[in-house]
Amino acid sequence: MSYMLLIVEPTGQRRERGVEAGKEAYERMLQFGAGLQARGVLEASNSLASTREAVRLQVRDGSPQLTDGPFAEAKEMVGGFFLLNVATRDEALAIAAACPAAEWCTVEVRQVGPCFESAS
Repeated sequence: MSYMLLIVEPTGQRRERGVEAGKEAYERMLQFGAGLQARGVLEASNSLASTREAVRLQVRDGSPQLTDGPFAEAKEMVGGFFLLNVATRDEALAIAAACPAAEWCTVEVRQVGPCFESAS
């Protein structure tokens, strides 16, 4: 089964911790990803830039509508992700608990699935 670990962090956290602490955190995350890859459970991972250069797009009545970042109302941002292929939800949760980012962020665990839910 595929599970996505979304790294959800406070919007100003990167700026507050500074460059050196940020580099240390990033190195820990790279090592974590390398360990997952060595175990054969990592499908993909990446860090995402801050929302400063982000753009949101919606199409309404056939017209695209763009909203540029930063998004003042946002208190959190998705800072990165790990896409896993593991046997169970419990395995995904155990990996999330071992993720260094869980020390300074929230790690959201989501199973990959269709964009609809059955009525049952």
